[in-house]
Order: sequence, then structure tokens, then C-alpha cells
Amino acid sequence: MYRGKKVVVVMPAYNAAKTLRQTYDEVREQELVDLIILVDDRSRDDTVSVARGLEGVQVHEHEQNTGYGGNQKTCYRLALAAGADIVVMLHPDYQYTPKLLPAMVSMIANGLHPCVLGSRILGGYSLRGGMPVWKYVANRGLTFAENLLLGAKLSEYHTGYRAFSREILERLNLAANSDDFVFDNQMLAQILWHGFTIGEVSCPTKYFAEASSINFRRSVKYGFGCLATGLAYRLAKLGWVKSGLFSDGR
Repeated sequence: MYRGKKVVVVMPAYNAAKTLRQTYDEVREQELVDLIILVDDRSRDDTVSVARGLEGVQVHEHEQNTGYGGNQKTCYRLALAAGADIVVMLHPDYQYTPKLLPAMVSMIANGLHPCVLGSRILGGYSLRGGMPVWKYVANRGLTFAENLLLGAKLSEYHTGYRAFSREILERLNLAANSDDFVFDNQMLAQILWHGFTIGEVSCPTKYFAEASSINFRRSVKYGFGCLATGLAYRLAKLGWVKSGLFSDGR
């Protein structure tokens, strides 16, 4: 626990057997995590068997593949049911370092921000960590457009390393979000819609064969989905349309 708050790390997993133990070991080194919940989305490797051999990990298996967003919906539902006060979403592919857990958790526990992102852009880590140039350019362009549409000033919207207060997860209508990768973007738009602030910390990242990534075709689909989310947000703010994304989840 941290300052009397229960900290739960959730891991949306798909074919993460080769990197899961390394991620797990580094999470445990931080000594503030009460529970790790791994949700497996029908992996085709040994992810589940590796996870079941790790102490303090609650494993949940989907009966069918639900997609990245669908996996996260299960992660947050299980974390809230387990009594989490702070939930950190961390990919088990070891692309993001668990060493940032204390910084991210403390920002929420101390009341600075109810949401904290691990940004690959702050500090210039993205290209040095191996991010493909085309992904970097797309990231910067999308982030610029989204900051305009959402009225925010984030360094990036596309990191998979995120921490949330319980209040946020109970407030958002996550069920209205996509089950695909754009879920991440929709969630940030919802957070801003409800007036929550978002903090960022500089996050080193690694790109290697075992790290999860989406191909060019799905990246294009994701990009258009992000722009559609930002446009829906702006039109809803102007009162021109209504969107289920921005209703209350309570």
C-alpha cells in the first residue's frame, strides 16, 4: 500500500510469456503493489501457465479474444472489485519500465493528479528507445490535433502506461468505449470531459521483437479513430451532438 491506499497493477496480456516474468520481477521490486491482476485475452503461447506460477498474481482468462480495449474493461472491473484505490495499467511485454510505479502512484495518492501517464515523448526517449520514425511522426501529429480538439496540453495520448484513481474508474462510462486500440484514446477524452486533470512523467521505453505493437494498417485505423474521438468531444462540448462516450458511468 501507499499512504493507506491499495495499489493494484493490471496487465492486459496477449502472448506475453517471454517477457512476463521480467516485468513481474521489476514490479515486485517497487514494494508498494498489493495485487497484480493479469487478464489473458486468449494467448497462443504459455502466458497463462507462466502467470499462474507467479506469487501474488490473480489470473483471469477470457473465453474468447475480446480485443485490447475489451481486455482493459475486464482489468478495471476486477481491480475495482478487489478494492483498489489506485490502479496502474502496465503491459507485460516489458516495453515500459515498472520502476516508474512509485512516481506515478505517489502523484495520485498525494492528490496532485487523479490520472498519470508515462510519456515516451518527454525526455526524448521514444526514438532513442527504438520507436520507428513513422510512428513517432504519427504520434506527434495526432497529439497536436488532439490537443486542439480536446483543449489539453499533453505530450502524447498513445502511451500504454497509465495510472488512475478509483474515482476516475467509477465515473467513466467505459462500457461505451471500443474494444479495439482506440479504447485508450477514448478513455483520456472521457477523463478530460469530466474535468479530471492528467499528469505525465518521462518514461524510457524499449522496442524489441517481443514488445507488443500494431501494424501499419491497424495504426491507420487507430489514428482515424483518435481523430473521430476528438471531433466527437469538440462537437459535444459545443452542444451540437450527444455521445454515449461522455455520459456518466455511475
